[in-house]
Order: sequence, then structure tokens, then C-alpha cells
Amino acid sequence: MATNHPDRPKRHEALEQWFKSMNQLMQEKPVKGILQSIDDFFRHPFPHSPFNVGVHETEKEYIVTAELPGVKRDQISINIINNSLTILVNQTDVTSEINDVAKTERHTASARQLSRTIPFSVPVNERKTRASYRNGLLEVKIAKKQGKKIDILSDQD
Repeated sequence: MATNHPDRPKRHEALEQWFKSMNQLMQEKPVKGILQSIDDFFRHPFPHSPFNVGVHETEKEYIVTAELPGVKRDQISINIINNSLTILVNQTDVTSEINDVAKTERHTASARQLSRTIPFSVPVNERKTRASYRNGLLEVKIAKKQGKKIDILSDQD
């Protein structure tokens, strides 16, 4: 049997007021901005990937393409370690400015390193990996390792 407690309406009002206060707090700056940033991160966890990569799988190989516009062939390194492909780009830019009036020279250098690692679900054969690079598009073909096929014996054998 339920009993009516005289303090129950007061508790309910207090709880209701607390929820209203919390809701109002969540709608005000800076809390609202922080919550929006968290939501944005989970919607797009890697908004600025270093470069676009596509992976296509066939029965015998993986085909990985990477868009690298403006990158020279000698700035690209490709490694396969533990069934993962890593594409590494090392870019170095050097600029020089000569001011004839002030008789000064200014040289600046900047370097940046970009990388992407693609894991594979099937063991790969590093020895049968081929890569080509044309017009800013890198294509890497990685052969899948062929395991040993096991024959299943029937009860009559």
C-alpha cells in the first residue's frame, strides 16, 4: 500500500528545478560550445586526413591508391610491416628572397611529414608488391599470401 509523504511534492519540485537549471547551463556558453565540439569530433574524428586513400580488394590482391598532388616521386616512401601498408610523404620547401635595395637575402625552409597506414585483414606477400606513381596518383598492388589448402577426408577414406 502506497503512503502519501508530505515532502514528496517539495522533492519533486526541487528535482524539476535542478533539471531546468542543468538544461539552461548546457545551453549557455562555454558549455554549449564544448559539447558541440565533442559532437563534431565524434561525427568526423579525422576531418583533415593528410591525403586521400582508397583500398580495393580482389581475390588475389589489394589495390591501394593515394592522391598526392604536387608530391615528387622521391618524397614518397612505402613500407609493409605486420600486414599493414604505410605511405610516408616527406615534403621540404625552400624559398629564397633577395632584396636588392636593402642588400639582403632571406632563405626559409619548411618541412612536413604526412603518413597513412592501412591494415589488411589477410596476410600479404611483401615480395610481390608493386607500386607506380603518375600525375599525383600513387597505386600500390599488394599480393595476398596464399595459404596451404587442406583437404578434408571423409569417413569412407
